[in-house]
Amino acid sequence: MEAQLEPDQSPSLFPFIFAIIGLVWYVGLWSIGLLGCRTGRRRYRMRPRSPLATAPPDSIPGVSILRPLKGLDANLYENLESTFTQEYPDFEIILSVADEQDQALPIARDLISKYPSISARIIIGEEVVGVNPKVNNLIRSYREATHDILWVIDSGVSVAPGTLARSVDLLESPTYTRPPKRRVAVVHHVPFASATEGFLGSRIEEAFLNTNHAKMYLAINTVSIESCVVGKSNLYRRSDLERESNDDRDCTHGLAAFGKFLAEDNMIASALWHELDLRHDLSCDVVHIAIGKMSLSDYVWRRVRWIRVRKHMVLAATIMEPFTENLMASSIAAASLRYLFGIPIWLFLVVHHAAWLWVDLDVYESLAGHPLPADRRWWFFTAWCLRELLALPIWFLAMLGNEVIWRGKKYEVLRAGEVKGTSGDGNHGGLFRLFTRWRQQDSHYQPLPSNHSDT
Repeated sequence: MEAQLEPDQSPSLFPFIFAIIGLVWYVGLWSIGLLGCRTGRRRYRMRPRSPLATAPPDSIPGVSILRPLKGLDANLYENLESTFTQEYPDFEIILSVADEQDQALPIARDLISKYPSISARIIIGEEVVGVNPKVNNLIRSYREATHDILWVIDSGVSVAPGTLARSVDLLESPTYTRPPKRRVAVVHHVPFASATEGFLGSRIEEAFLNTNHAKMYLAINTVSIESCVVGKSNLYRRSDLERESNDDRDCTHGLAAFGKFLAEDNMIASALWHELDLRHDLSCDVVHIAIGKMSLSDYVWRRVRWIRVRKHMVLAATIMEPFTENLMASSIAAASLRYLFGIPIWLFLVVHHAAWLWVDLDVYESLAGHPLPADRRWWFFTAWCLRELLALPIWFLAMLGNEVIWRGKKYEVLRAGEVKGTSGDGNHGGLFRLFTRWRQQDSHYQPLPSNHSDT
């Protein structure tokens, strides 16, 4: 009799094991989320003034601020002006454009005239060192910069007046005390988005960047077991970049060596981390992004683009990404708890989603410095829900191909995140051509896409 029961009993072990694994995974995700929430509270709810802000100019390191320009980003004047008003005694600003007809040039010239006491200049004309147009735009500024410390900041973001001083504080901080001793090589900033236009894609992008993206970004950088850097605003030393990025195959070095990558920001940070064994640090400042006209299609293809880039850089993490998303994680946990403890699925899901949303809103408040405004709550909650619902379909769409559209050009993503240009008109086709019917002629970051990078 016992011999007959064993075949029937053994299969029940597998659901039990899967339920335990699912529950452990869920607890792990909550630990990461709560770590991001706690980091946001501790790091961003108080921003002290740096002593470097009032130090004598000859007692502090100089900084070259490099801002690549391309077209009229949303709030471009305010974005650029925020670097002219930095509370720091010794810096220069270099604004670069690839084309002398660029629409951003009049604004750049107006600001230079408005702030004659600031050392600022414009460099017109790119140098093609790779397929990445942002690197091509920056390379002359990189080489002509006066100072070793470079602050590369996208044209689509603005910063608080004390950001530079607090960032240099971190970059110049003493060597890490715990072994292995590692010097800070990159100081970066969490992006905080504001939807300046009432477009659906803009609202969803705002909800994504200010909650789930920020929460995971803060947690990963707090644990610091791997490089994770977004390139909206980064400080690093040119001397470090020249030292670690030599490429014997094509004799390129420094910033030029990263022109073959679409996500050059992530690759620079990763190279400093792995090749020179240096570390990164997050400032207590955020960079503010004004999101212009972004349709739902724009949002979808923007997320697709960066998932396709990531899957060629960190394939295992990209494959696991759906299991870190709210809906998938909660479904796994609900099934596990129902099997192990008989907890009703509907009850668990109600409690879970309420708690998950509360944590996301807490991260938002930490970065914003204020609660979510009452007149924006309905839109924000709607956009948050749509972001959660779209996460899995976007991931599947991204995994089905290797081509991406960036700034009107089509690229194929290759091994290790390298890209090559391909033929095409820069429109999305195939089974998903329906998305393009929703595209606006002057889509997000109007009227021309900016030089932004993403995670």
